[in-house]
Amino acid sequence: MNHRIGIMVFSLFTFFAFSSYDGYAGFQDLLDSAKKILGSEEGLTENEIINGLKEALEVGTSNAIGIVSKLDGYYKNPKIKIPLPENVQKVEKILRATGFGQNVDDFELSMNRAAERAAPEAKSIFWDAIKQMKFEDARKILNGRDNEATLYFKDKTSDRLREIFKPITHQAMSEVGVTRTYQTIDDKVKTIPFADQLSFDLDQYVTDKGLDGLFFMLAAEEKKIRENPAARVTDLLKKVFGSK
Repeated sequence: MNHRIGIMVFSLFTFFAFSSYDGYAGFQDLLDSAKKILGSEEGLTENEIINGLKEALEVGTSNAIGIVSKLDGYYKNPKIKIPLPENVQKVEKILRATGFGQNVDDFELSMNRAAERAAPEAKSIFWDAIKQMKFEDARKILNGRDNEATLYFKDKTSDRLREIFKPITHQAMSEVGVTRTYQTIDDKVKTIPFADQLSFDLDQYVTDKGLDGLFFMLAAEEKKIRENPAARVTDLLKKVFGSK
């Protein structure tokens, strides 16, 4: 890998992998540098640009998936926590008043646990989308909106993710007790006068909410990195990689 592609990879790695460091120069400086490299007389070839961006996005998606798939990655993150379904929320107070509070809590927790267990399956699907990336896609991401990379992944992976996630989510929900706890709550709701029935596609609900959370985190990380400084991060990267 030549010097310019090395700069590109480190810069794009920074784009996704280091979102929590403060006090650096703005991401716009990093983006301007990338554009300067791309536009120089001895600019990178199309293959070099694509390969550099692919490597960076592989690192970035792995990082994002690692965040949501760890224990409490969903459950203790209020921005992506899967809430009780609306029809359960309507009778939540009654359920808690009649001694079913623990069942409600267990149900909410187990839905989030199922999403955390299913999330790692997204990595191979994201990486397939990265492999299919074209030069125009790479240019658009580099020069696009705060969530351009996230939009790319949404467009290329949403259908496949839902197809893969739903059976995995179903299996995970069985293993962590979602289905059993839901049935207990449903049986109780049927005894409450005028309460709506809970019948709905629970697998689809958890799948959709889980994917919403995953894409939310991708977009949030991407936007944060675009707005955060990069100079010291580059120094940090040199230090980290220099130790290997």
